[in-house]
Amino acid sequence: MLSIYVDGDAFPNPLKPILFRSIERLGIKTVVVANKKIDIGKSKNITYMIVDAGADEADHKIVEMVQEGDLVITADIPLADRVISKNAHAIDHRGELYSVDNIKQYLAMRNLMDKIRESGEITKGPKPFSTKDAHEFANQIHRFLTKHFK
Repeated sequence: MLSIYVDGDAFPNPLKPILFRSIERLGIKTVVVANKKIDIGKSKNITYMIVDAGADEADHKIVEMVQEGDLVITADIPLADRVISKNAHAIDHRGELYSVDNIKQYLAMRNLMDKIRESGEITKGPKPFSTKDAHEFANQIHRFLTKHFK
């Protein structure tokens, strides 16, 4: 049975009700992992797990728990790469479904941008989260769950 893991530290507030409705409608076991209290909603289907403070503590815990076929919701591309290497799935906050076909390209671009920033170059960073992004996420989560949840 599919489980959802949420990298909760940077999970956008507009997505919380979208995800909550899907979890409740389908009764999907969901674990929200963060280094601070995050509230998506009260449900018997949702477990909240607070990990120690640290850059990758939530990521390590998610990778430790995720099983083949599970879904991880994260904007962290290295985490998505680790999840996909375990034959699980990853969706970002803007509705991008990471896969074996595209994750290495995303990871390479992320690493390139890190190198550019480390060299002192000022980059724009990600665009602000928008209503369109929330719609894309809602559409992607619906497509994914329709295809993978039994």
